[in-house]
Amino acid sequence: MHSKIMDVLGDRVLELGPKNTELPEAGTYKNFKLTRDTDGIAWLLFDRDGASANTLSAEVLEEFDAVLNALEAQRPAGIVIRSAKKSGFIAGADVNEFRGATDPRAVATEIGRAHAVIDRLEALKIPTVAVIHGFCLGGGLEVALACQSRIAIEDARFGFPEVMLGLHPGLGGTARFTSLVNPMQAMTLMLTGKTIDARKAKSLGLVDAVTQERHVRNAVKDAVFGRLRRTKPGVLNAILNFSPVRGILASRMVAEAGKSAPREHYPAPYALIALWEKHGGDRAAMLRAEKASFADLMVTSTAQNLIRVFFLREQMKKLAGQGNTIEHVHVIGAGAMGGDIAAWCANQGLRVTLADMKPEPIASAIKRAADLFGKILRQRTEQRDALDRLIPDMDGEGVRTADLIIEAVSEKLELKQKVYASIEPRMKQGAILATNTSSIPLEDLRSTLAHPERLLGLHFFNPVSRLQLVEVVSHDGVDAALLTKALAFVGAIERLPLRVKSSPGFLVNRALTPYMLEAMVMLDEKIDKTTIDAAAEQFGMPMGPIELADQVGLDICLAVGDMLRSKFGDLLPPTPAWLREKVAKGELGRKTGRGFYVWKDGKADKTSGAVVTTKPTQEMIDRLMLPMSNVCVACLREGTVDNADMVDGAMIFGTGYAPFRGGPLNYARSRGAENIVATLRTLAVKHGDRFAPDAGWEDFK
Repeated sequence: MHSKIMDVLGDRVLELGPKNTELPEAGTYKNFKLTRDTDGIAWLLFDRDGASANTLSAEVLEEFDAVLNALEAQRPAGIVIRSAKKSGFIAGADVNEFRGATDPRAVATEIGRAHAVIDRLEALKIPTVAVIHGFCLGGGLEVALACQSRIAIEDARFGFPEVMLGLHPGLGGTARFTSLVNPMQAMTLMLTGKTIDARKAKSLGLVDAVTQERHVRNAVKDAVFGRLRRTKPGVLNAILNFSPVRGILASRMVAEAGKSAPREHYPAPYALIALWEKHGGDRAAMLRAEKASFADLMVTSTAQNLIRVFFLREQMKKLAGQGNTIEHVHVIGAGAMGGDIAAWCANQGLRVTLADMKPEPIASAIKRAADLFGKILRQRTEQRDALDRLIPDMDGEGVRTADLIIEAVSEKLELKQKVYASIEPRMKQGAILATNTSSIPLEDLRSTLAHPERLLGLHFFNPVSRLQLVEVVSHDGVDAALLTKALAFVGAIERLPLRVKSSPGFLVNRALTPYMLEAMVMLDEKIDKTTIDAAAEQFGMPMGPIELADQVGLDICLAVGDMLRSKFGDLLPPTPAWLREKVAKGELGRKTGRGFYVWKDGKADKTSGAVVTTKPTQEMIDRLMLPMSNVCVACLREGTVDNADMVDGAMIFGTGYAPFRGGPLNYARSRGAENIVATLRTLAVKHGDRFAPDAGWEDFK
């Protein structure tokens, strides 16, 4: 779901040769085009009307059924199914049709109709060939699996991302995939939602051939006329699909799934495992059971909330707009954030100069960048090119030619203003000055600038390569055209922008700070750190607040907490004196190897220390989580962010807030605002006014 969409064929897909003739039915279809070549092969081009990518809707599948009916009557020598879209084959089902489902019987009826179409494709007595470029995902891969042969263009990508929506494949993919290829590998792909390239698909036996566009015609003729050697399931597949073996393997899968996806929060992986464990040796039975299992999952709150998250991402992508004009980025400060921002921009094809006062941070940043490129770029040439675009710049000469300057120095007002004083006279006309400050209001930062209209905030989140959100911060004097350019830049580097007005902590850090500081108060109350972290994880957070504080850096947590307390006073928990002592000693968390936890190889060591038997209570969970919802309501009321959906999206994509809950405001809605307010009042009586409900709850919907 997160891979790059390749852009290869364009209108060339439609150029099937001068001797092709249109079938009589071609003019009657809205989403398909039919031609027939001189060898009698019918070429069916999927070209969904009015869309940039092909997706499967009920209307499209109904028309597909009519096309298959016509082709059955025509009896061509073979049928080729491919896409006329640049973006790829088929990106999956039309997720719009999943929203708001509440009745599993109605879902089962609809999915049954879709199954019938795909089953009909598989049952055709005419040779069928799927020719695949670009994305072939979810329902698109299920269409391909129903064809007799599959030919991949070299840069095709395959996958089943349904687990990301709280579902599993629902158009026969669970049965067809696990019977065609090694079921352990098939299940792994379905359980993780990862995509694979064409070569990997060939090695698994998912596709029969990998070729270049210019050789497609010959490959198709070989497939249709029996000259292409088709992949067939091996003996190992039969052994692994044998009932006793399935039971053993399924137990291992359940244990593995439990490490990252608790059953009570994410039921889809367990439903998929159960489906294969029970029916893996019987394809017909598995096809029947898949429909009911898919329908049951569709109406769960997890699936509906994850579908909501899917659309939140799409909404935020649109906020970026089009037409990025930023080509050269100059980053000042090669620390953990600045260095990683620079690396990410270089990875996205931009020229980046990286400046710092000392050479050591730059060297460390380049090394981290090389490690990152080695993980996310497949080709050595791509890794080399990305490193070539990341240029060490001790003298800061990049300031003169950069389209965008990102300041990422320490969270100290005077230091940032000193940097601005040195670079502002050298900036070219039209360049943007952006700060990565996590908490300082832009009104304070701009006070010494000659051109404050050029200043805006681009607040990235750690780790930059994984967290998709960037807060784009404005102030009342910002140049609107530069703000538009900054939004387009964020979209161009494959990040999700959130427009926020300048205020202390903006949105995300303001909401996260009480979460982490409340955890410190709990530590003061002698509650063990692992119990505190377990409370947040039980709610569904990817990591607890103690581990998160270590990850962010205790010095940064302390600085942000102090700044926000100076603005919001008693609305925040007090900072324990021992936290200042810890920071003074240099125990800052992950970056120094020791904070609340000892860190080894980038991971917190949770195995050492006494065994803790105390379990999290609901009050602990509420103390940690409800202040987040409370702050989000306050930010809406104050106008820091003007859209409740964007607040939820920001907290999910910027902090990892439990996606299956749909965001802190969606959680409040599902639990009931009255319940949230009453619980906050109870906590305020017991623990202090920091839990007082915000006035915004009165108008919350």
